[in-house]
Amino acid sequence: MAAAARPLALLTSCAAGFAPEELVKRITGKDDLTVGAITSGRVNFYPWTIDNKYYSADIHLCVVPNTFHVTGEIAEAVQAFVVYFDSTTKTGLEGVSEWLPLTEEWLPEVMILVCDRVSENGVNRQKAQEWCIKHGFELVELSPEELPDEDDDFPESTGVKRIVQALNANVWSNVVMKGDRTQGFGLLSTLAGANRSRGCEETLETESNPSPGDREESQSDGGEDGAGTNSLEADSAADPMLEMDIQELASLTTRDGDLENFERLFSKLKEMKDKAATLPHEQRKLHAEKVPPMT
Repeated sequence: MAAAARPLALLTSCAAGFAPEELVKRITGKDDLTVGAITSGRVNFYPWTIDNKYYSADIHLCVVPNTFHVTGEIAEAVQAFVVYFDSTTKTGLEGVSEWLPLTEEWLPEVMILVCDRVSENGVNRQKAQEWCIKHGFELVELSPEELPDEDDDFPESTGVKRIVQALNANVWSNVVMKGDRTQGFGLLSTLAGANRSRGCEETLETESNPSPGDREESQSDGGEDGAGTNSLEADSAADPMLEMDIQELASLTTRDGDLENFERLFSKLKEMKDKAATLPHEQRKLHAEKVPPMT
């Protein structure tokens, strides 16, 4: 399948009244999707060029009706996943959950759960956000009831604008860096913030760890718990190269935002993504948890 030669952003809908092509139209800004489109069975591939001040990348917005139509070739090319669900019914998330075994295998850096707006009579905001946190998604409402404060110095993006923003921030495998931009390195700040968050998590972990005496007492009371803790510690230290890579990323985000540094940052992220693709599934999950996505 030649279409899968490009990296894919897979789009699907679990709501009977909403066609995923509607998302494609809003993302691309085009009403006519026939130009350049490729159809393979019930799967449609729509070409889209991401072109921002940092890089360009040619991808396909791949519309798949359900999990049964995901081929091995498609699975290998998926780098982002966007799913629409019906928030007006309490069972709206059940259809989305059918995709979880696949997303857990793919581990795309961009995973977005989309609805028109959350509903108190169906899936409310708390339920949707709890589901997203549990499964690593971001919630995006196309028509949110509350819009960001216009007076806010850094208003959050909403709707399709946020989806496009997330897709632009992804490090696509075929990215072509631009050499004529030296200003506005917002992505550097994003990654720096992610690394700061990681540092806060480590601080919390340190504060919550018991003293050596308490730890010994705990392990003597329950051998299985102690073994589990040791296993987790072993997993965390299993790949010292990953820790070195993360330290290098952190170092890159604290330097001046010049073009050479930005290109090195992008190059390093791509290198780490390529390495992660060769790891066994469990190690890839650990890798994905430790490396912050640029979104």
